Order: sequence, then structure tokens, then C-alpha cells
Amino acid sequence: MKIMLPLDEDQRSVCPSFARAPFFLLHDTVTGESRNLENPAAQADSGAGLQAAQFVVDSGAEVLITVRCGENAAKVFQAAGIAIRKALEGDAAANLAALAADKLPELTHFHAGFHGISG
Repeated sequence: MKIMLPLDEDQRSVCPSFARAPFFLLHDTVTGESRNLENPAAQADSGAGLQAAQFVVDSGAEVLITVRCGENAAKVFQAAGIAIRKALEGDAAANLAALAADKLPELTHFHAGFHGISG
């Protein structure tokens, strides 16, 4: 299974912003391989949520672990069959372990977005 998480600048901590995260961690549970990927939407003038969501879909991820997510991005994930799990505070490794132990709840509340607001 492929899992994606938004990462902060330190490339270890889960970023609270999905669309504007500087990096994403792509972890493959079959091979054990993890790669940090630059988020191509992080500096977008607009539409960062949809661009980041498409990047996650194109990566082949089956699960997204994130603190929060906008409605438009969530619709992309739902259409693609990608599960969305609520991240715990802390680093990516702790969240991957929590997912493996089935301790991450499904993320069901999505915000309206920050349309036109970068940051």
C-alpha cells in the first residue's frame, strides 16, 4: 500500500497545511521504501488544494494522512478511492506506525478552503 503525508520544511514533521506543505512523504508498505517529494502546488498562486490532490492521486497513493483538508481536495480523493486519515501530532514515522496499528481515525470534516490565500 502507498501512503502519502504532507511534511514541513524539516522533512520529518507532519505539516498542518495539506496543500501548502513544502514536501510530501510517499511510503510504500510493500517495499518499505520512503521518498520525500517536493510539493509542486506549495507555491501556487491559486488552486493549491486541487493541484496537491492531483499530485497525491498521480503518485498512486491509497491513503492520505493529514491534519486537515479542503472540501475540493477531499472530493478528488473520494473520487479516486483514496482513504483520508486524521494525522496525530508529531512526525511522519509516528503517524505511519499509528496507521499500521489502525489508530488513525478517518478524517470526515473538511474545511471550505482558503481560496486565494497563500501561506
